[in-house]
Amino acid sequence: MSWTRRLLVVLAALVAALLAAPAARAHEERPVTLPDGTGSVPEYRTGEPDLLVCKTDRADFERRVSRFPEALRTRNLRLFERCRTSGYRHLQQAVDAVDRPGMNIAILPGLYEEEPSLPKPAGRCARLKAPDSQLGYQILSYAQQRACPHNQNLVAILGKQDLQIEGTGAARTDVVIDAKYRKLNAIRSDRSDGVYFKNFTAQRTTFNSLYVLAQDGFVIDDVLTRWNDEYGFLTFASDHGLYKNCESYGNGDSGIYPGSASDINDGRGYDVPRYSIEITGCRSHHSMVGYSGTAGDSVYVHDNEFDHNMGGASMDSAFPGHPGLPQNHARFARNLIHDNNADYYRHVADGTCARPPAERGYEDGVVCPQISMPPGTGIITAGGNWNLYEDNWIYGQDRAAFFLSAVPAFIRGENALGKQTDTSHHNRYAGNHLGVDRSGKARPNGTDVWWDGQGDGNCWQSDTGASTPRSLPRCGKERGAVSGSTDRIAGEPVKLAQLLVCADYDARARRLPAGCDWYGARGIERVEFQAALGIAVVLALVGGVLWWRRLRTSRLATAASVLGLVGLGLDVAGSTMGLAATYVPAVALLLTGLWWTGIGLALRPARPVFAWVTVTLGALTLLDALDKGVFMIPWIPLSPAWIRGLLGLVWVVWAVVAAARHGERPAPDPADGAPDPAGDAPPTAAAPPAGASTAASPAAPKPGTTAPESDPS
Repeated sequence: MSWTRRLLVVLAALVAALLAAPAARAHEERPVTLPDGTGSVPEYRTGEPDLLVCKTDRADFERRVSRFPEALRTRNLRLFERCRTSGYRHLQQAVDAVDRPGMNIAILPGLYEEEPSLPKPAGRCARLKAPDSQLGYQILSYAQQRACPHNQNLVAILGKQDLQIEGTGAARTDVVIDAKYRKLNAIRSDRSDGVYFKNFTAQRTTFNSLYVLAQDGFVIDDVLTRWNDEYGFLTFASDHGLYKNCESYGNGDSGIYPGSASDINDGRGYDVPRYSIEITGCRSHHSMVGYSGTAGDSVYVHDNEFDHNMGGASMDSAFPGHPGLPQNHARFARNLIHDNNADYYRHVADGTCARPPAERGYEDGVVCPQISMPPGTGIITAGGNWNLYEDNWIYGQDRAAFFLSAVPAFIRGENALGKQTDTSHHNRYAGNHLGVDRSGKARPNGTDVWWDGQGDGNCWQSDTGASTPRSLPRCGKERGAVSGSTDRIAGEPVKLAQLLVCADYDARARRLPAGCDWYGARGIERVEFQAALGIAVVLALVGGVLWWRRLRTSRLATAASVLGLVGLGLDVAGSTMGLAATYVPAVALLLTGLWWTGIGLALRPARPVFAWVTVTLGALTLLDALDKGVFMIPWIPLSPAWIRGLLGLVWVVWAVVAAARHGERPAPDPADGAPDPAGDAPPTAAAPPAGASTAASPAAPKPGTTAPESDPS
């Protein structure tokens, strides 16, 4: 890395440190290591179950199975008779009875509240010493989970191998495991390689319905999760996993969360030998986000539907304590991602989410969002690398189909300088169907792409519509081929400022950042408008005073100042339009650049150094207009906006000093052929003593005028 680039990395990291949100912990768990990858995806086993779980009310059971297909009804009645004499009344009892690998548990139709597991911890389990999470629960070790399995879990599956748990109903809602908002997890499967879950519902927790941790091999098949403070399905630090035909809704974070999936493809390009987790045939809806994955590495997500959430899917490197960061190598293909425009932040604002979970109304559609995110977005990538998004149908999002931003490494707890810009690289968006549904009906997104501009090797398909930036690097036919690729070490300053403001969200403190349109700010309420207005007012005042004091006789400066005022006005107007403003920012920059260039040229005879600084500022602004409106300039490590902004601060101070100098008169227009009144002439000599010859004395000024001062700057 050259010294200049290293210096720029330092500056970018410092700026990012100032602009980034405080680190948060969406999911806190004991330290775990990723599996060694020697396992496999378990196969579904048919045949008679080894253990049965049922309730004893025969009339209730017969009612539940009365509408089943005849063969299934007959089987359930037969299993019920067997279960009444040799089965268990609670799932946990059956799990505790598992004494060898490869056993099957069948759960007969019914509601399972696992009453023996519900009481609060007592005795030694109430006195465990463990660190507290930011959400208040204890982060227990595996040994503590084994010693006190129901401190946090309704059903705890700990150290069981190749276990299969299956509901015997006609639909997954015929078997319901209900935590009643009294446990963090409805079902926790921990260090239980080869577990297979099938055909039941888990619901109503203060964290996760179904939690799989530190496993090499699992399947979630035809399972429904719903109404949780955080996640429906959470799998963490696991490999050889398969979700299929699942459903989740009503979750404060995501319905499906394969966090810290085994990082088996780190260091590779797009071609990989396998993926650690596959998700297919699932639907995740009416949650904060359909799918999410901090360190969601090597996950293959295909043929699913993510709809009517605040966001369709999200992966990130924004939370510390997750093995496998930064996130890399997710692949999304043939998914339906549509209409993710829900507004759940209102439940935080009105105090609904401050109530106890059982009183919030989750069953009636309330969702309490746990983190900050841009609603109305299809796929969000916050600090990911080598991700593939191909052949997806993405439509009906009010904000954007794709949202890409970088995350500096210190956010995840890594402070090494060389890592601060290691995210947001080589993400490929190609062959997606944007703004149309499968029938071909137009369902446009608010914009197709929102990108902060940071990263190397990112590319998009050629048919993207309105986007910010306006012009994007294009993907070639071959993966890895990019036209117009850029390699920038920091995103656009305005976008980073917006992310800073919007990320200052706290669900528990009911803190919704003012000025951020993620939480409902519109038009002049938005921080972008307020910043644009403040800058415009300062520049208009300083530029106006400078013109009046020094340049009002110059036709060039007057014309340039008019253009500048129009440009500043357009910038302010465009900031109220949000993503609807496509060309407006570039046109505003063009006019503002012409203003600085014009007044710089007009200043050149009287104040050459300040004049050339002003012309340079104008050139940078014109370059920024080109970068935003025509094409992203590929060979620069920082957007022109960064240098323009820093130089602009210097210019404002310098312009104030120049305008405030006493005794100066307006510079004549060089186009009029008037002589230079000051230029670089030395200071005017002192008046000669009385009686001295006036022949060598400077010419006296005309009556009513002031002799111009020389200004070497």
